[in-house]
Amino acid sequence: MGRLKVTQLRSKVGGRPEQRETLRSLGLKRIGDVVVKEDRPEIRGMVHAVRHLIRVEEVE
Repeated sequence: MGRLKVTQLRSKVGGRPEQRETLRSLGLKRIGDVVVKEDRPEIRGMVHAVRHLIRVEEVE
């Protein structure tokens, strides 16, 4: 499977608690943080839930 590079672009302040927890579960703590995750259905679901706060790229 591929990998996803997830970058936090916007703040979680003012967001719903579920969205804050989702960002935390992805390993994102502040604007500009970048994590690389395996492309799995669970990760895709988390990415979809906070898609307005992050940028996602596929990496090799």
